[in-house]
Amino acid sequence: MEFPTPLIPARLIRRYKRFLADVTLEDGREVTAHCANPGSMMGLADPGCKIWLEPNDDPKKKLKFGWRLVDHENGHFTGVDTSVPNRALKAALEAHEIPELGPYETVRPEVKYGENSRIDFLLEGAAPETGLTYVEVKSVTLNRTPGLAEFPDSVTKRGAKHLAELTNMMREGHRAVMLYLVQRTDCDRFDLARDIDPAYAAAYEIAHAAGVEVICYGTNITSQSIEIGKPLAVLA
Repeated sequence: MEFPTPLIPARLIRRYKRFLADVTLEDGREVTAHCANPGSMMGLADPGCKIWLEPNDDPKKKLKFGWRLVDHENGHFTGVDTSVPNRALKAALEAHEIPELGPYETVRPEVKYGENSRIDFLLEGAAPETGLTYVEVKSVTLNRTPGLAEFPDSVTKRGAKHLAELTNMMREGHRAVMLYLVQRTDCDRFDLARDIDPAYAAAYEIAHAAGVEVICYGTNITSQSIEIGKPLAVLA
């Protein structure tokens, strides 16, 4: 998935109120950018770090820049926009590029289900035996140990609820998949951050024991695009 508008580099001044970031552009101007990430962004919001912004000229948008990437300046990137995984994954699912989720003909995003929830993707196949598959997607950006991506980076009651909803779908006879998409290019394996959110880890164990499948993929990231990468080892 290519960024619709070429990104421009900047330096982070500070991130605040979760969705706002003050930055310095290369020409010295200080502007405020939208940060599409409700998590803690642990290790990704240090003042002075190099970031990449997507400018826009939409008159309906108050902020004219969106924060898309952290550039670790060692050849690696992290994608911080939590809406990107769903957009990239939708294209990959429609192109049957995810082997574990390949035989489905219909990809329906944001379908209502459960108790006031929306599944990221509901997959339906032409053959009756393929049935329905419910796919929940989580963006993973936390890295505290070299090569290890972790989720979540903060307490997420919503995330635990999604696992419970997937568990219920399994019990109703459907297929349910929890897909973690690691938006970092410096990790090759995945685990839960149990110390950060024990309740989420407990919900994960229940879901996994009930038969909810767990898939993890990496991403290939540059300042021009983000694409689905190779499968990563799941340690959880």
